[in-house]
Amino acid sequence: MSPRAIRWTIIAGVLVLWEVLPRAGLVPVLFLPPLTTTLSVAVTEWRSYGAALAVTLSQVMVALLFAVGGGILVGAIVGGVARMRQVLLPVFSSLYAVPLVVLYPVFTAWFGIGSEAKIAFASVYGFFPTMLSTAAGIQTIDPNLMLTARSMGATPVQRLFRVILPAAIPTVLAGLRLGGALVIIGVVVAEMLISSAGIGYLITSSRTVLNSPHVFAGVLLVLLIAIGFDLAMRLLEKRCAAWSGAGRARPGASDVRPAEA
Repeated sequence: MSPRAIRWTIIAGVLVLWEVLPRAGLVPVLFLPPLTTTLSVAVTEWRSYGAALAVTLSQVMVALLFAVGGGILVGAIVGGVARMRQVLLPVFSSLYAVPLVVLYPVFTAWFGIGSEAKIAFASVYGFFPTMLSTAAGIQTIDPNLMLTARSMGATPVQRLFRVILPAAIPTVLAGLRLGGALVIIGVVVAEMLISSAGIGYLITSSRTVLNSPHVFAGVLLVLLIAIGFDLAMRLLEKRCAAWSGAGRARPGASDVRPAEA
């Protein structure tokens, strides 16, 4: 069987077990409601779940902009400047190891309990992997490429878009994939802790009254968001594949000589 067929077989098996195990009484319905019951709840109450999904998606999109934009910008600066890399990279690496969820009360104290706190928390949550991957990607650029670009008279902006970013694209996208996933987690976790709207809030409010079908309906929506983000990243990687090859070292690249004026 092909890897794709194996993946679909595993997914189908999980869905079948999700339906059969509770129906057969092998798993308490309180712990795992049947799949059809969960889907029925999501369809019946699509208005409330749709409104919650819109709130969560809007916050995820804004947090992604801050996490990705800030992560790539700071990562490019830290990775491209040797002095800043030596001073700041160990600091950012240490901060990345801190469980940021324990700092969420600080965000609520600074920004209140509205959307601002959730967006700020999720942005910081996804900032570190994007920044660290960008800095690591820039450090792996072949120095001969930069030397050749300078000798040909390339401006800093041209070197950024023609050499640095294309060469760092693979690692930047890897950090973006992880950072985006953490942004989604950050928003949902923040909604579960202190919020009055969003998918995380629906999951928490349903959990407090032991309404398992509603809880798992919310979990399915979170999974759909994660799957949608992963598919978008796969498409972006395919689009950037040709561009990233422009900045990679080629055999004999060090022998390239600048064109004569």
